[in-house]
Amino acid sequence: MGKIILEGMEFFAYHGCFQEEQVIGSRFIVDVELETDTAKAEVTDHLEDTVNYQSVYGLVRHEMEQKSRLLEHVGRRILDGIATAYPEITSLKITVSKVNPPLGGKVKQIACVLTR
Repeated sequence: MGKIILEGMEFFAYHGCFQEEQVIGSRFIVDVELETDTAKAEVTDHLEDTVNYQSVYGLVRHEMEQKSRLLEHVGRRILDGIATAYPEITSLKITVSKVNPPLGGKVKQIACVLTR
């Protein structure tokens, strides 16, 4: 078993409950942590024997481009998209963070963490 982590993927997107957030947009950070059997790739050194990180990034980017009101919703779409593309993944954790959320005070970021 191996763990693959894509950490700190940054996106400018239009997620939020407030109308302004869906117009002005905000900065988001997404982390993906997955577990899969990497034994074959460890020996063959072939990309097709593991989870393709570039493909995972593309799936995340695609879902971040779709407007959502809730981080939970965009996180679920990312989780489902990766799991569908790579059924060999045995566990999956997604963290979607909104940087400087409009909460009426200074907050570095908020995050939603989903697992499968």
